[in-house]
Amino acid sequence: MDITIWGTRGSLPAPSPENNFFGGNTSCVQVTEGDTMLILDAGSGIRRLGDNFPGGVSRIDILLTHLHMDHIMGLGFFLPLYNPRMEVNIWGPTSTKEPLLNRLQRYLSPPLFPIRLQDLPCRPNIIEINHSAFSIGNFSIQSSYVCHPGPTIGYRIENQHSVLTYMPDHEPALGSSHFPEEPEWTSGYALALNADLLLHDAQYTSEEYEPRVGWGHSSMVDALQFAEMTAVKKMLFFHHDPSHTDSYLRHLLNKAVGDKQLPFEVDIAAEGDVITLP
Repeated sequence: MDITIWGTRGSLPAPSPENNFFGGNTSCVQVTEGDTMLILDAGSGIRRLGDNFPGGVSRIDILLTHLHMDHIMGLGFFLPLYNPRMEVNIWGPTSTKEPLLNRLQRYLSPPLFPIRLQDLPCRPNIIEINHSAFSIGNFSIQSSYVCHPGPTIGYRIENQHSVLTYMPDHEPALGSSHFPEEPEWTSGYALALNADLLLHDAQYTSEEYEPRVGWGHSSMVDALQFAEMTAVKKMLFFHHDPSHTDSYLRHLLNKAVGDKQLPFEVDIAAEGDVITLP
């Protein structure tokens, strides 16, 4: 399983010289094995993926966690959508209020975007999921709702050897008065359990999180507790706040981890990272 990170930022793009290392593009992660390609979210980072799109790929599956703008703003700028020979499947969360197709059309239509979703040359298939289990190529995928306004889902992606869990927008401390002592009451627990790699929301410091409880994001400290609770092998902090520069993110990592002897690896996700899980 090969994982390439094309966007790590949360809320909105943050291009700046101070953010060059960890990146300013919003959420987008490419997962490939053989000729199977999954794209997790379609933030502004998906544009660069389109510009560097590998030859020989005839099918793309875009798995959206939710429809906040920072996770779909790159869709209309993703060049493979304009290839009529490309099979494109867009997966996303079911809502009790409105079909996924209608919600996507709200963005991909005037006045927000000049090209309507139904006019894209690839004619994408729109697929709704919730607490779902499905397969794409050699990947077995589990989706489940997580704590974030939306609705929002997280993904557990498995092949024969490895597990990747992707929860870029997630507030695990919400709804559980005894977090992290009661895993069965914690959002996202089953999705992340024993994962080889967890990409997890770590947007806030503890001080920033306190007045933002209920916004659907995690502090770095809560992300660390969630990773320890779920016994993952490695976690990358993800969905960086747009105000957090490269130097500040490094400072926050050192502050959060300190001299703790953690039973898993932890680092900060950076745009351009390429990770291979065996």
